[in-house]
Amino acid sequence: MDSQREGIKALAREAALIPKEELLQVKAGSSDLVIGIPKETSLQEKRVAITPEAVALLVAHGHQVVVETGAGELSYYSDIDYSESGAKIEHDRKEVLQAGLVMKVEPPSLEEVGMMSTGATLISALQLSVQNENLLEAMSKKKITAIAWDYIRNKSGIFPLVRAMSEIAGNTSILKAGELLAATDGRSAMLGGISGVRPSTVVIIGAGTVGEFAARAAMGLGAQVKIFDNRQHRLVRIQQSLGRRVWTSTIQPSVLDEALRSADVAIGALRGEGSRSPMVVSEPMVSAMSKKSVVIDVCIDRGGCFETSRLTSHENPTYTELGVIHYCVPNLASCVSRTASEALSNIIAPMLLSIASDGGIESAVRSANIIRSGVYMFKGTLTHSGIAEERGMAFKDLDLLLAAY
Repeated sequence: MDSQREGIKALAREAALIPKEELLQVKAGSSDLVIGIPKETSLQEKRVAITPEAVALLVAHGHQVVVETGAGELSYYSDIDYSESGAKIEHDRKEVLQAGLVMKVEPPSLEEVGMMSTGATLISALQLSVQNENLLEAMSKKKITAIAWDYIRNKSGIFPLVRAMSEIAGNTSILKAGELLAATDGRSAMLGGISGVRPSTVVIIGAGTVGEFAARAAMGLGAQVKIFDNRQHRLVRIQQSLGRRVWTSTIQPSVLDEALRSADVAIGALRGEGSRSPMVVSEPMVSAMSKKSVVIDVCIDRGGCFETSRLTSHENPTYTELGVIHYCVPNLASCVSRTASEALSNIIAPMLLSIASDGGIESAVRSANIIRSGVYMFKGTLTHSGIAEERGMAFKDLDLLLAAY
């Protein structure tokens, strides 16, 4: 008997030494989400916040996704694509907006806010300059917690969603410029350069993400690139990022005027610090540009940096002013809506999963979750001082509000 016991103990000791599978703890308080994806109604918006691939990921983690019929059609995603990914397709718009978490690209309309349930969470772009003036008051009455995806910032200080859209806008601006130069009512010229032919000259005003990716695209086609910005550190960074030296300068009117006179394409990508982009190109400077040259004002949604810029649409994107072709469509990323939707969705889906694993919106806001940086309204109370100042509204510090709940 004793020998049998000793044998069992020996086996037990041996078993204890065998490597075992790691048992990962399921975070306490994890929460299943009900996510509503309404169809975008803004005239200029063709993107959708979440693609069918992201829906499949969310559904696989136990979340419910309700998609309004036709929500993805302008990005070439059908209702069948969404239903096969596990989403519920809903024809009643109100049912979609009744979800606990509503995910949009553009800010909601007053009508959409009226359909939302009290205490719901909204994730969308803020775009304060174009949204209805009464929208914040309507959201406050509904006790909505609102998160601006264009305000979300990671630990490195980067705005991941804004950067993704800026990369697309920079690349797309050069593609659009190439189309306009090559058109029969343009110069019938190729953007770039080939052996034995003078390369096109592209002037880029602004050395941020849009300017960097516009420069990459233009250089890839063989164009000569000149970049202007008043922030010296950005000019240094873009030189290093591009991997080779390009012509750069601070914004001095006489130097910029000289560069524009020989430019085939001018890209406006100077957003500035305030709510309006600085206007650095005057009407006389535009009139001195070559006839049938092209201006792409990427920052037209913030007023533009060319004095001759005025808002256009995807349906009628261009006009000619002082002999120069102007392309001033806001939300340039929406021109390539499928690519832009994929870029948004690739960042948003993991973010939604992190909200759920933290135990829901309130718990995620309390923690170090990335969404905290995008909160501008918490349960109906405005928490962003800059927005409050611009709209003349009262606000409360988010930390103080969280302490009260």
